[in-house]
Amino acid sequence: MRCYAYGVIALGIDPGTRNLGWGVVHREGNRMRHIAHGVIRLDARLSLAKRLHVLDGELSQVIERFQPTVGSVESLFFHKDAQAAAKLGHARGVVLLAFARAGIELAEYPPARVKRTVTGRGQAEKKQVAMMIRAMLTLDQVPQADAADALAIAVTHLRLGPVLSREENRSLAGKVTKRRRRPSAVKR
Repeated sequence: MRCYAYGVIALGIDPGTRNLGWGVVHREGNRMRHIAHGVIRLDARLSLAKRLHVLDGELSQVIERFQPTVGSVESLFFHKDAQAAAKLGHARGVVLLAFARAGIELAEYPPARVKRTVTGRGQAEKKQVAMMIRAMLTLDQVPQADAADALAIAVTHLRLGPVLSREENRSLAGKVTKRRRRPSAVKR
């Protein structure tokens, strides 16, 4: 269903084992356009294994429907609650698997980097992020927190992904150049 012939379609994911936010944003040149967003709600009464199974199926449907060209997900951060961090890691694993299965490149961004990219402040509150996403993508209303975070992650990748790729390419080119300059043999 890829409805855009040019540009990049990014699917951003805010992982969770109860609520997983997703957001799809299209970028062509410097212009970004909202395509869709939502939250996959999982029944907390189900076992973790069953929730992850449901999550896999629902996320696969989102990927199939919107056919993103790239994906981005919030990276794992250290949490005071080790059990919550472990559950988040399980959800991220399902996300990583779904993108790999679909053959889609996936980038990871720490929460502070996403907030800084969208609001200009790495310690911004969720409400600020949601308000900025509404303004940036000219949405009629503020999206739910998980969906707003997912849209922010997609926007972050569309803003930073090309920049980071250029920096990585420059870095690799510099390393190759340095290797070429070194003498291949020691003169005696």
